[in-house]
Amino acid sequence: MPATAKTMFWLTMAGLILVTAYSVTIGSDGWLWFTWVVLGLMTIGTLAARRT
Repeated sequence: MPATAKTMFWLTMAGLILVTAYSVTIGSDGWLWFTWVVLGLMTIGTLAARRT
């Protein structure tokens, strides 16, 4: 896995942890989850593009 894809993967995981912590402490915010899903899809797309 290239360094850029690996960095994006770890940033996505860190984002998931932050969104979860925020949702637990303050309350769920739909826009945060939507943003995380978009970031996750971008990461999957980056990983898929690197394999071809």
